[in-house]
Amino acid sequence: MRGTAGLRGFAIKSAESGWLWAQASIEGEELVLWHEQVTTPVAVRYAWAFNPLLSVENKAGLPLRPFRTDMESKE
Repeated sequence: MRGTAGLRGFAIKSAESGWLWAQASIEGEELVLWHEQVTTPVAVRYAWAFNPLLSVENKAGLPLRPFRTDMESKE
């Protein structure tokens, strides 16, 4: 984790709503995301912005690269 503000920069999408900023924690080897309004998550994005907020790094201090799990088309 970078800094002292906790894990930030994660967005989660449910089947019923649009993108919402997610809470995040590291539990063992897993990154766990949630939002109280999302019961059925369908996609996650991390640092997906023009000026991304990077809050996760590995033991060597290298940041987690921005990623997305959705493949929305631009149509």
